[in-house]
Amino acid sequence: MFDFEKLDVYSKAKNLSKIVLKLLKEIKTIDPVLRDQFKRAVISIVLNIAEGSGKFSKADKRNFYTTARGSTYECVAILDILLEQSNITKEEFNKLYFEFETVSKMLLGLINSQK
Repeated sequence: MFDFEKLDVYSKAKNLSKIVLKLLKEIKTIDPVLRDQFKRAVISIVLNIAEGSGKFSKADKRNFYTTARGSTYECVAILDILLEQSNITKEEFNKLYFEFETVSKMLLGLINSQK
């Protein structure tokens, strides 16, 4: 088993990416550029957690976890745009917002543990 597979935040982020990717398949009215950016950002969270866990120095780990957190923020901004454009409901927004907020807090914990 790889180290990242033991991280709760990895499991949470991976599950969240699954939800987002499914949602993006269901929404037909979304701008293709926005769809692609959301896909790349949500996958980036998962990949940066995995890559960061494989680094040896705390600074390197912290850098990748910080990048993952930045991608989390990017996803929330995209969610906001999708809500504004009526591509998702307020209920969908709130559910996903809560999940991204949870991932963000977990990543902040990882970042702070690497000081």
